[in-house]
Amino acid sequence: MLKKRIIFKFPKVISFKVGGLIFPLSLLFFALLLLTSYNLYFSRKIFPNVYAVGVSISGFSPEEAAGALAKNISTPSEIVVIVQGQPVRISATSVSVAYDFPKTADNAYTSYRSGDIFADIYQRLLAFMKKQDIPLEVSVNQEALNAALSAASQETSIEPVYPTLKYVSPQVVVEKGSPGQEADLGLASEEIIQRLSYLDPSPVVLKITSLDPSLSDEEAAASKKRGEGFIGKTLVLSFEEQTFIYKEPEIFKLLDPSGGYKLEEIEKIASSQAKTLNRDPKNPTFIFEEGKVKEFEAAKTGIKVEEERLSQSIAEALSTLEEEEEKILSVKIPAASTQPQIQTGDVNNLGIRELLGRGVSTFRGSIVNRIHNISLASSKFKGILVSPGQAFSFNDALGDVSVFTGYKQAFVIKDGKTVLGDGGGVCQVSTTLFRAALNAGLPIVERRAHSYRVGYYEQNSPPGLDATVYAPTTDLKFLNDTPGHLLIQTSVDTKTYTLTFEIYGTSDGRVATVSKPVVTGVSAPPEDLYVDDPTLPAGQIKQIDFKAWGAKVSFNYSVERDGETIYEKAFLSNYRPWQAVFLRGTAVTQ
Repeated sequence: MLKKRIIFKFPKVISFKVGGLIFPLSLLFFALLLLTSYNLYFSRKIFPNVYAVGVSISGFSPEEAAGALAKNISTPSEIVVIVQGQPVRISATSVSVAYDFPKTADNAYTSYRSGDIFADIYQRLLAFMKKQDIPLEVSVNQEALNAALSAASQETSIEPVYPTLKYVSPQVVVEKGSPGQEADLGLASEEIIQRLSYLDPSPVVLKITSLDPSLSDEEAAASKKRGEGFIGKTLVLSFEEQTFIYKEPEIFKLLDPSGGYKLEEIEKIASSQAKTLNRDPKNPTFIFEEGKVKEFEAAKTGIKVEEERLSQSIAEALSTLEEEEEKILSVKIPAASTQPQIQTGDVNNLGIRELLGRGVSTFRGSIVNRIHNISLASSKFKGILVSPGQAFSFNDALGDVSVFTGYKQAFVIKDGKTVLGDGGGVCQVSTTLFRAALNAGLPIVERRAHSYRVGYYEQNSPPGLDATVYAPTTDLKFLNDTPGHLLIQTSVDTKTYTLTFEIYGTSDGRVATVSKPVVTGVSAPPEDLYVDDPTLPAGQIKQIDFKAWGAKVSFNYSVERDGETIYEKAFLSNYRPWQAVFLRGTAVTQ
C-alpha cells in the first residue's frame, strides 16, 4: 500500500531589496506605521533627548517646557569680568539680565522640524542616540552692559594719536602719531551673553587690543614729500555759474598721511555741495503791470547732486593733481534734474520763455557807498522789457544819477583822476549787463571800455569785458533781434559781493562765442596814489584800487544760428596803466 505524500504550500512572501539586502514588504509597512505613530505622538511635543542647559524637556509641549525651565533655572546674581588679571563684578540686575523661557521652549520645539522631510526623519531617528542641548534665550540692557564694561576698562584704554598731514604755509607738516590700546568691548559683550545663555559661571577675560596707527620715520618722510607735491595746486568744483575753490588747506584735509585719500572727508564735501545746490523744481511767476514786469521768477529745474559720483570725481581729480603737473583742475558737479510742472513760456504771451544769457561780476573791496550805488542802479533794470527790434539804451533805462535820485558819493574815474562823485559804481552795472548781452548773442550797438583797467572788473574775469557809461556822451546799447520780447532781471548779493544780470526771451537757436581776450602792449603802472578821505579817521589808510598794467586787449564776438554766422564783431580796449589808489583818512576824532 502506497503512502500518500503530503505537501505543504506556504504563501509567497513579497519582498524588497535595499543595498543588496532583501526585506519583506510587511516590514516596510511596519516601519512606516511606527514612524507615523512616532510623529503623531510628538506633533505637539518636543522630540526625545532634547535638553535646555541640562534640563530635560523631551515629551513636553512648549508651554510645559517653559514652565519646567522657569521652575528649575535661576538668574545668575553677577557677571565676572577679568580685567588685566583682576576680577570685576557686574550685578546681573544692573544690566537687566532676563531669560525668555517661552522663546527657549519654542526653539526646542522647532528642533528636527526644518521642513526638509527626509532630513528631519533622519535626525529624529538619531535623536534616540544623540543628546541635543540648546541654549537659553537671554536678554540684557546692552547700553547698561556697555557702560559697565567701559567703566571697568577705563584704565586700560590709551587713545591712539593718528598721524596728520597739514599745510602750514609755506610748509608741509607731518605729525607721526603714537600707538594706543583699547579693550574689545564688543567681543566681551558677546562672550557674556553666550555664557549667560549656557548658565556658564566662568569669568570673561577682557581682551586688550593694541593699536598703532603711527608712521615710521620713512613713512613720515614719504608723506611729507607727497604733500609737497600738492603745494600750489587748486581743485575747483563747478555747477552752472557757481564755482567752489579748494586750495592747499582744504586739499590737505582729504589726504591720508598713510597714503590714499580720506573717503569720509571727500563724502563730507559731496554732502555739503548737495545741501548747497539741491533744490525742488519750481513753477514760474509772471506779473505784468503798466508796461513793466512787476514780479517775475523763471521756472526752476529741480536739482539733485549725485553725491556718490561727485565723491568719485573728487578722488580721481586728486589723483590727477598728484600724478601730473596740472596746477588747477576743474570738476563739474554731477546732478540729476527734474522739470517743473509749468514752464516759463506757459504764463505769458510776450515770448519770455527761457534764459538767453547771464552776466556776472563781483565787487569785493568796494566801499559802502559804492555798494549802495550798485544796488540802486541795478534795481532800475529789474523787470524791464525790450520789444522785438528795439535798440536798448543803458542810459535811458538808468535815468538821472545824482544825490537827488538817491545816489551817494563814491570814487569814479573822471578826467583821468579818481575823484568822489555821485553814482560811483554804476559802471559795475553796465559792465555786468554787457556780459549778459554777449552771452545772449545780441548785437552790441555801442560799447566803450574804461580808460584804465579797473580791478573790480577783473575779479574772476579776464580783462577786456567791461563797459563804461557816462550820460549823455557814453552809452551801452544792444539790439533785440530775437523773435520775442526780452526781459531783464537783476540781483545783488552783498554777502558774496556778486552782481548778476539775466536776459530772458525766446531762443531762436543762436549760439554766441566770445574768444579768449588777447593782451598786448603791456606797460608798467605809475606810482601809488593817495586820496584824502574826510570820512576816515586821520591816519587810517584804506586801499580802494590796485595796480594794473596798461595794455591793449582784444577779443572776437560771433553769433551763429543753424551753422551760419549772423553777427560778428571785434572788440578792442586800449587801457592806460593804472595806479594803486589809497584812501587816507583826514577826519579829526572828537
